[in-house]
Amino acid sequence: MLRIALLASAATGTKAWLLPSLSASTPASRHSAAKMALSQDELKKMVGYKAVDDYVTSGMVVGLGTGSTAYFAVERLGQLLKDGTLKDIVAIPTSIRTKEQAESLGIPLVTLDTHSKLDVAIDGADEVDPALNLVKGGGGALLREKMVEVCADKFIVIVDESKLCDGLGPGFPLPVEITQFCWEHTMRKVAALPSLAGCEAKLRLGSAATGSKVDGEDPAVTDNGNYIVDLFFKEPIKDPPKAAEELKNTVGVVDHGLFCGMTTSVIIAGKDGVYTKP
Repeated sequence: MLRIALLASAATGTKAWLLPSLSASTPASRHSAAKMALSQDELKKMVGYKAVDDYVTSGMVVGLGTGSTAYFAVERLGQLLKDGTLKDIVAIPTSIRTKEQAESLGIPLVTLDTHSKLDVAIDGADEVDPALNLVKGGGGALLREKMVEVCADKFIVIVDESKLCDGLGPGFPLPVEITQFCWEHTMRKVAALPSLAGCEAKLRLGSAATGSKVDGEDPAVTDNGNYIVDLFFKEPIKDPPKAAEELKNTVGVVDHGLFCGMTTSVIIAGKDGVYTKP
């Protein structure tokens, strides 16, 4: 029979949930097959549920992220409110589609206008470096995500192992939200920033929620009515905090997908189970 085994490292304090844990009599082939049976969506569900189970308690103000992994955290919050495990929760969604999901689950919603201090925010990421700096915005919600998550006492990031990287940039393009007004000018200014040397800037086309994948001919428009420029890199960004500063100081840039110095903890799903950093 399958069970979840909790391991704790005395040296690092890192917790890992190994899935599945089988008896010694279980043939190796069955053990391997059980691991293979876990799909990416199942792993995303595990980290989404774990984030809510471990970090959300009754009476909290909770930030709800956007994307395929954050979807499961929203789902879990709705379940625990419905069965009475959690009470007196209010939540702030980071996109229109998260708002619609939360409303369908009966999660009470508020905004930053009335609740500027959050207890916890839970969201996914497109890349995570060793310093727990992030690239976010593949789903087009980077501005609202940052506005909400910077106000949280704890920001819990939920990802699968494919999102871990040695340096930000090459694995996933960096999104930059810009005004529609004179967007070509702003895109040139962004591409010329010293901290982003070597990047290739492309306007996102089609749906704002599909990352850099082109699925239409018209410019993607965010929930805020802005365009997104995706920056493609062949080498890691040398100094993400400096790049974040230069981007924020560029007139025409609304915000960017570098989330530096914000992460409290990362919950990671891998082929062998779930573990947390730091």
